[in-house]
Amino acid sequence: MTSDWSTIGAVEVNGVRLGYRDSGDPAGTPVVLLHGSGSNSRTWDRFAAQLIAAGHRAVAVDLRGHATSARTADYPLAGIRDDVLGLLDTLDLRDVVLIGHSVGGYAALAAAQHSQRRIARLVMEDLAAPPRRTALLNGIGPMQLLAAAAAVAITPRDFELRAMRSIFRQLARPDPGWWARLGDVRQPTLIVSGGPSSLIPPQRLADVAAAIPGARFTTIPVGHRVHSLAPGRFSAEVIAFLDEKVAGAGTSGAGRIA
Repeated sequence: MTSDWSTIGAVEVNGVRLGYRDSGDPAGTPVVLLHGSGSNSRTWDRFAAQLIAAGHRAVAVDLRGHATSARTADYPLAGIRDDVLGLLDTLDLRDVVLIGHSVGGYAALAAAQHSQRRIARLVMEDLAAPPRRTALLNGIGPMQLLAAAAAVAITPRDFELRAMRSIFRQLARPDPGWWARLGDVRQPTLIVSGGPSSLIPPQRLADVAAAIPGARFTTIPVGHRVHSLAPGRFSAEVIAFLDEKVAGAGTSGAGRIA
């Protein structure tokens, strides 16, 4: 089952052209899908169809430097976050669910922290969480390994390699401030790990979940690209999370899962 997108278009956000795909009930909950580095919005086709069948609106965006979106002079992680927030503004999306894979999960988290009132829920699949401290294996850091694996796995290449290198160079640096800010997340949050065979250490993701108040942590042990390698299990887990009622939710959409 794949999604037939009703809209395939582009918007200009912060001077950057972003390609996106949009389908589903315009009155349904908007679910914005953010792919990982080296991928593109088409990776969500199958999952988007499941979202649409469940009554949601699906919006999948190509991150800057990927597929139909513009190549830019630089690729700061804060800029990718601002691209996401600008897209929400341009499309006038509110009470949004952000679902991000890997680097897309990093951007989703940053956007959720920046815009508590606009973003209602957060799902991060094999989140590209930075290490707490520098850890090298034969002189190669875990994020460099991930970048190399992604470059091999995604063919034909429709992204700028410089974008991937820049993103993973930033992610490889330990960032105590990133970890310290996890406690500020107020949205109901689901973190999905790909398990021991993933290049993202499961314990690191468990630590992230423990630091976010009320976050749920689940493992689908198929590797880094869970939504592609176990689409049925991923869809069932995520859609069940989206359908749960939230106790104490106000205008921000944040609250405790009942």
